[in-house]
Amino acid sequence: MGASSLPMLDASRFLSPPLPAPTCPRRTLPCVRAASQTLEAPEASKPPRPSPRRSAVAEVKTSSDPVAALTRFEDVLQTQDCNIILRHCGDNRRWDELSKVFEWMQEREMTNAASYSGYFKYLGLSRNPARALQVYGAIQDRSTRVHVSVCNSVLGCLVKNGRFDSSFKLYDEMIREGLSPDPFTYSTLLSGCMKLKQGYAKAMGLINDLNSQGLQMDSVIYGTLLAVCASHNYCEEAEVYFQKMKDEGHNPNLFHYSSLLNAYSENANYKKAELLMKDLRSSGLKPNKVILTTLLKVYSKGGLFEKAKELLTELEASGFAQDEMPYSILIDGLVKGGKIQEATMLFNEMKEKGVKSDGYAFSIMISALHRGGHRQESKQLAKEFEAENATYDLVMLNTSLRAYCSTNDMESVTSMLKKMDELNISPDNITFNTLIRYFGNAKVYHLAYKTIEDMHTKGHQLNEELCSHVMVQLGKAGFPSEAFSVYNMLRYSKRTVHKSLHEKALGILVPAGLLKDAYIVVKDNAELISPPSLEKFARSFMASGNINLINDVMKALNRSRWRISQDIFGRAIQRYIRKPDKKQLLLCLLDWMTGQGYSVDSSSRNLLLKNAQIFGQKQLIAEVLSKQQAVSRTIGQRHKK
Repeated sequence: MGASSLPMLDASRFLSPPLPAPTCPRRTLPCVRAASQTLEAPEASKPPRPSPRRSAVAEVKTSSDPVAALTRFEDVLQTQDCNIILRHCGDNRRWDELSKVFEWMQEREMTNAASYSGYFKYLGLSRNPARALQVYGAIQDRSTRVHVSVCNSVLGCLVKNGRFDSSFKLYDEMIREGLSPDPFTYSTLLSGCMKLKQGYAKAMGLINDLNSQGLQMDSVIYGTLLAVCASHNYCEEAEVYFQKMKDEGHNPNLFHYSSLLNAYSENANYKKAELLMKDLRSSGLKPNKVILTTLLKVYSKGGLFEKAKELLTELEASGFAQDEMPYSILIDGLVKGGKIQEATMLFNEMKEKGVKSDGYAFSIMISALHRGGHRQESKQLAKEFEAENATYDLVMLNTSLRAYCSTNDMESVTSMLKKMDELNISPDNITFNTLIRYFGNAKVYHLAYKTIEDMHTKGHQLNEELCSHVMVQLGKAGFPSEAFSVYNMLRYSKRTVHKSLHEKALGILVPAGLLKDAYIVVKDNAELISPPSLEKFARSFMASGNINLINDVMKALNRSRWRISQDIFGRAIQRYIRKPDKKQLLLCLLDWMTGQGYSVDSSSRNLLLKNAQIFGQKQLIAEVLSKQQAVSRTIGQRHKK
């Protein structure tokens, strides 16, 4: 099953808890093996011996080949024992062994709802949502029942890995098939709404569904909903839900306060933030690191740097500033407030105190120096981070890449690209556009083209302005075929391109003699191209384009409502007469001209009559020309009226 699709499950597969073990056939989910129980009590003088099952579980856990060990103890172990082993593999991040153990359990039908729920949870942690969807799709062939907890685990895996569309498809399918979602279902989906563009609207739809199911909102759902409001800058709505939660008897915890405080940080509403802090303390709660750091964000965004510095000192005294986050928040605020010098001083102070940076603070400072025109300093800071850190995230890689590109340091750019491969980091739009711009400016056009091609192949949205510039540069540098490829990548990407792009492409292809490609541009976009450009294309095509396409070109030009000149027709007629074997195409052209109200000029008329023998008889061409002239005269009289 593909990762992007979800199976259509039979309604009978979405029933609640599984049947009792004694009535469960071997091919149903769950399938539990019966085990004999020892009734004899151990002797009083000896310590109790571990049961054979417990000993088997312990041995499988320590085995270098858990599947082989499982097979040895197959007649001893039960499903719940296998679940313990499955959890052991997951807790120790042994992802390959996790899947092998689960597959072994499936083959022997030693799985139950807990097996699937646990496996899906660990697939989420291992960043493997595609596998989760694949296994979930296979459930319909292996069971007659699916518990809501299994669906919730799949939803959690999908949301955790950003597969929001798939998670909502699964939710819709649950509703269609009659499975009743529980509060955990809604809490999981709501957490995904934080990262969706229209997440607040989606969240409201889920809350309506929850109410229609007769479920009540609990403190967890309220907390997630507050976080959704904060992430989409719905501050007033967050306040309403916070108060509603209290009115319903739910006591806010630190997470609720943090979420509402985060909503205030979006608008730098420090007055409301301070009132909320008073409410928090009066409720008996003690601010933790998250709360104080969020308040620091409020002050920094609001430009209250003195209060922010005082709060940072408080964080340091409380032991809450051992990582870079509080410093980074204030550094970022100072940079955005135009206080780069103060930001640099705080950044250096952070380093002197031995605070380890994962790249966030470095990224802020490198970007600030770059934007401020201090490009060498920006590059040196990127070099410093690279020398001290073996690991990178994508944000830091992109930041360093921009610094190196701005100083034309090709060696360092190449080093960054190798590092991305080594760390298995996939480039994003920022990475690609940075490289395209750099290679284009450096006139390394083959690399610019390859980067655009790679970006398009990986499904990223091309930047039209940037790629259009590269397309023109490729044409000027003598690479018209590559320029045309860039044009096609832009044209077939999921967007409407600017009409000037077609004319630019035509301006490259016609001088290069790529007239068949130029015809493709004209055929689909003639109405967007200026008459002078169409004229140049038409003249060139009539002179040296594929003779078999001349009539098609005429029709494409005519569809643009551009009135084809008699000179263009004359050039086409001359081409045809030089190729007597194309007389049928010539007759078709003349007949089409008559139908469209076009007529040949006297020069072309005389040329046709002079070469009438190629048509077999002179009378034939004379009749065609006479008919054409009569129609042309009639249309001319209509225009006069």
